[in-house]
Parts: sequence; structure tokens; C-alpha cells
Amino acid sequence: MGPFAANQRLALAALFIAAVLAVCGWQAQEHARFERAAAQALINRGRDITSTLGVVVRSQRRFGGIVSKDRLEATLQDLVRPGELEAIAILGATGETIASAGLHLEPTKETLHAPGVVWRDSTLTLMNVMDLGTATTEDSPRPPAAIVVNDPRAFRPGTNRRIPEGAVPHTGEPAAPPATPRSPFGRPAWMSREEYDAVIQKQGVHSLVISLSTAEMRAAVRNDLLLRTLVSLLAAGAALGAALAWRNLRKNAELQIRLVKAVEMNTHLSGMNFAAAGLAHETRNPLNLIRGLAHMITMEPQTSPKLKEHATTIIEEADRVTVQLNEFIHYSKPREAHLAPVDLSALVADVARTLQPDLEEKQVRLACGTAALKVEADAALLRQALFNLLLNAVQAVDIGGSIAVNWTATATGEAALEIADDGPGVPEGDRANIFKPYVTMRPKGAGLGLAIVQQIVSAHRWEITCTENTPRGAVFRVSHLKITAGGAGAT
Repeated sequence: MGPFAANQRLALAALFIAAVLAVCGWQAQEHARFERAAAQALINRGRDITSTLGVVVRSQRRFGGIVSKDRLEATLQDLVRPGELEAIAILGATGETIASAGLHLEPTKETLHAPGVVWRDSTLTLMNVMDLGTATTEDSPRPPAAIVVNDPRAFRPGTNRRIPEGAVPHTGEPAAPPATPRSPFGRPAWMSREEYDAVIQKQGVHSLVISLSTAEMRAAVRNDLLLRTLVSLLAAGAALGAALAWRNLRKNAELQIRLVKAVEMNTHLSGMNFAAAGLAHETRNPLNLIRGLAHMITMEPQTSPKLKEHATTIIEEADRVTVQLNEFIHYSKPREAHLAPVDLSALVADVARTLQPDLEEKQVRLACGTAALKVEADAALLRQALFNLLLNAVQAVDIGGSIAVNWTATATGEAALEIADDGPGVPEGDRANIFKPYVTMRPKGAGLGLAIVQQIVSAHRWEITCTENTPRGAVFRVSHLKITAGGAGAT
């Protein structure tokens, strides 16, 4: 990958990350806006409730403006809704609680002097200043402030009229001029200074305090947060998917280019392989002629010993080259397996008979399994693979060595074939390369015997490995042979 490609990848990665961060930031801003809007909506609802309550309370006035506390609290109690409107309190002109309903609501300095809104963990306490009117009496020259009382028990002297508790009785003395109004209530945030001053100038100024549950609002905020988080995660997933798609598209383009080049190279190599195989096949004829002439020289009685020695050398080299040519021709042939049931014990016995001269020459002991087992394979190709593996083992062991051929069945319906010898073995670093063409551990080896075995194993979709034998030697294991139906016997 060149510098331009690396810079392009970094630029695209930065673009995807920036897009994800932009979406996350946008969703965070939208959530904050939603939270503010939900809070403001609850405040507006509370303000509407307090305004409506003011109208309700004013409508309850009768008997000269006196409102019964029991009647008022009964009306307020009907308005309380647990989980929504938790509590209602009406405060007098000096901040005392006149009437209440619902949960106990004790006004604090924070509530009275705050700008109308106090947030707590699960509630919103909201206070609204308003004029509830004045209570008038027949004998009072000046209307006193409206007072809400319980059942009055005080009587005006000399009359049968009861005076509400806290009311200012008329004594006949001129009323003192009103003092400058002072209110213990803070100005709500939604009221202007002019509106607030106009209200507190009135003698009937009261305050309505309500407590609203914030559970519904917080649930809506949580749901919105969940939705915004989901949108952000989807954006991140989309960006990641786009990045992976771009990466895969780029890799696919590179792979297509490599595939085209590989096809061209394969076509070229196939042509060269075909030509080399033809050349090797044609080379065997003159080699056979040379070998025959050399053999005839060794058979002549008058041939000198020196000439016979040279002729014998020519025969040996011709045989060696012929073997290499035969292996090369076998290696160059395409491997296509035609599967059919094959009896492993019979096939191994047949290969052992073919190699009997080689076994006797080196006095090698060959032990073959006898368990009945049939596998799906190409009989000719499997025979070639077994022949090459056994011949490789015979050539590897010392004189008087031993070789064992065994096979086992597994519970998955597959079998494994093992050829073990007590030769020098294969070094661990060379075990992965011995199946490559022209790699050999013997000085006079062609390096194609095990490569042909690898071709045959790959054609059957099997697997072959080389491991260490205990205590000495090597084990070649062919695995994943598929057992035919009813083909497994005792192992």
C-alpha cells in the first residue's frame, strides 16, 4: 500500500468519525432542547393550573367575600391527582398557609422568594401571586383583606353577626391610612415587574403554591434520551458499515486485479507445464535407447571391465532420470477424483505386494492393519498416494527398519490413515515444506513424490500432516476420509 492509499484511508476514516461525532452532537443538542421544552411545558401547565385555581377560589366567595375553609379545601381536594398534581396550598398576605389539599406542603423561604419555580428530585413546586379579591362587611368603612377561615365563632358585640377570625372589626374610629404594601412573595419569572407591582398593591394579594409530579416528564426525557442514543448508535453502525463496505469494495477490486493476474499466470504456467510434460515424455524414448545400448555393452564377453563399469554407470543414471521424468509427468497430470467405495485393507495389501522387492532388499518389516473399512475415494489415485508414502518410508528407514500402516474410524463418519516409520524423521521446521515440489530430504530424491501425494489429498478434500513418531521416526496422517455406509468394521 503506497503513501497515497494510506492518506486516502486516513482521510476517509477521519470523515466517518467526524460524521458520527456530528450526529452524536446534534442528538445531544436535540435532547437538551427536548429536556428544556419538557420542563417549560410542565411550568406552563403549573402556571395555567394556578391561574385556573385563582378563578375557582374567587368563584367560591359568598357572604360578603368570606370563603369557608372546609368548603375551599374540599374543592381543592377534588383537584388533587396523585402522580400529577400532588399538593395545593393557598398562602395569606403574610405567607401563612390558609388552606391546603393533598400531600403536606410547607412553604419555605426558598419557595416564597424564588422566581416561582423550585425543582426537586420528584416534584416541581410552583408559586403564583394573584389577587383573590377582598372581603367586605356592612359596618366596615374600608374593605379589609379577604380572609379564609374555618367555622367562625366570634360575634360582633351588640349584633347577631359572627365576625370571621382575623377580620378587622369596625369600631367607629376612622381607619388609618394604608401602609405601603410589602409582600413576602418573590416575583414569578413569567410576570413582569409592572404586573407584579400591580398585584401586590392590592389588599387581596394571596399566593397559590402547587406541587406537580415530575415522573411523567422525566420518563419522557428518558425515552427521548434512549431514542437519541439509539439514533447515535445507528449512525455509528451505519458509518462502520460504510467503512467496512468501502474497505471490502477496495479489497474486492484488488482481489479482482490479482485474480486476473493469477489467471494469466496460471494459463502461462499451464502451457509451460504441458510443454514440459510433453518434452519429458519424449525424452524417455532416447533414454530407453541409451539404457538398452549400455546394457548390451555390459553383456558382450569381450567388453573390458572398465567399459562395463562405465556402461553400468550409464544404466543407473538413465534409470534415475527416467524415474524423475515419470514423477514429473505424474505431477503435471490434472488430479480429478472419481469417488467410489474402496476397501482400505485390500488396497494396502496390494501396494505392499508391489513394494515387496524393496522391502526384502532392505529387510524392512511392514505391519498392516486388518480392520475392514471402506472409504469413498478414487482407487487409482489413493493407490498412487499410498505407494508414494510407503516408498518414501522404505527409502527413509535403515536396513532392518519397520513400517506400520493403520487406519481408524471416528464417531463423525470419517476415518484417518497413518503410515509410521522408525527412520530419522522430519525436523519440525521442514514439516510444512516437504509437500512442496522439488523439496526432498534425500540427496538423490526428485522432491515430487510427496508433492503428488498432496495433489491427490487435495483432490479428495482430505488433509495430510507430518508429525513426530515415538520414540523415533515420522508419522504421515491422512485425515477426513469419508466412510461409506456400512463400511466401518472393527478398528
